[in-house]
Amino acid sequence: MAEQTMKLKQELTEKLKSVSDAIQLDQVRVEYLGKNGLITGLLKGMKDLSIEEKKTFGQEVNELKNEAAEMIANKGEELKNAEILKEINSMPEFDVSSPAKLDRGSYHPITLVQRQCEKIFKSMGFTVEDYSEVVSDYECFESLNIPKHHPARDMQDTYYLENGQLLKSQTSAAQNAIYKKYKDALINDGVPIKAIFPGRCFRNEATDACHENTFFQMEGVMVDKNISISNLIFFMKTMLSEVFQKDIKVRLRPGFFPFVEPGFELDISCLICGGDGCPSCKHSGWLELCPCGMIHPEVLKAGGIDPEEYTGFAFGLGLTRLAMMKYGVKDIRDLNSGSLRSLSQFTDDE
Repeated sequence: MAEQTMKLKQELTEKLKSVSDAIQLDQVRVEYLGKNGLITGLLKGMKDLSIEEKKTFGQEVNELKNEAAEMIANKGEELKNAEILKEINSMPEFDVSSPAKLDRGSYHPITLVQRQCEKIFKSMGFTVEDYSEVVSDYECFESLNIPKHHPARDMQDTYYLENGQLLKSQTSAAQNAIYKKYKDALINDGVPIKAIFPGRCFRNEATDACHENTFFQMEGVMVDKNISISNLIFFMKTMLSEVFQKDIKVRLRPGFFPFVEPGFELDISCLICGGDGCPSCKHSGWLELCPCGMIHPEVLKAGGIDPEEYTGFAFGLGLTRLAMMKYGVKDIRDLNSGSLRSLSQFTDDE
């Protein structure tokens, strides 16, 4: 029996040598320590052993499991340190004797909010993906259950290029590519798809205090077996509480989006007027922040995922509106104005 555990340990040691990123490391963890992993599978052969042999072999398997967990954790720390060292080595050289520039700039408030949200979702196991601002009609609409001439397209009048591509009107345009990128790990290894993909969006519409033709969103998806609305509410409440450092009043309203079923609008109580009503919230006391819902079966199919076996949720978080709420910006147009007087109020010291 000791030969079996020793062999698995040696195999794991060799496999960890070839792991180069966190995704590969998590796949190895599932392969060896998952519910149906190789180490857990050793226990299935215990039924034919004597009581004394079961006791000895069970102890060996538990020791192997602890050693494997420690080896994987050490590899994770090694990858993290390597990434830090890579960033340090890539930093440009500078002259430490040169005088300091006291009039240095500051990060844009949307950048600050985006980085904060990315940090929060990373802590909950989400990967951060980047995606092009110029996409195809299939990516932006057809893969999301919005065929040509569908009336839902009227809600997202956008800018088309001469080659037939367009400036994406929603970060949802990346969904199809994300599903196809991670579906093998989901289906073969049982690794859930958990990803966020922030980006700039464009729509041809009239501007006012709460609408712009250029704005930032952050799309998020999670796909696995037995995912429900309660999972969506948990992640969104956790994120909002972290961003605002207090409990945020939210409400869900039924909403129609072709790529989710059922669909909802997640609103937060307006933090600019305290819910009393102002131009930013159209005097309703509520600000629409996050269209969301359960991913439509047709969208999962387009991504190569069986909707009979897997479910998931998706949300489109308005980073621009979140920045307005966090920093008390009353007019959305101020954020794209380029006004240094307005933008210089924000720093990354928070």
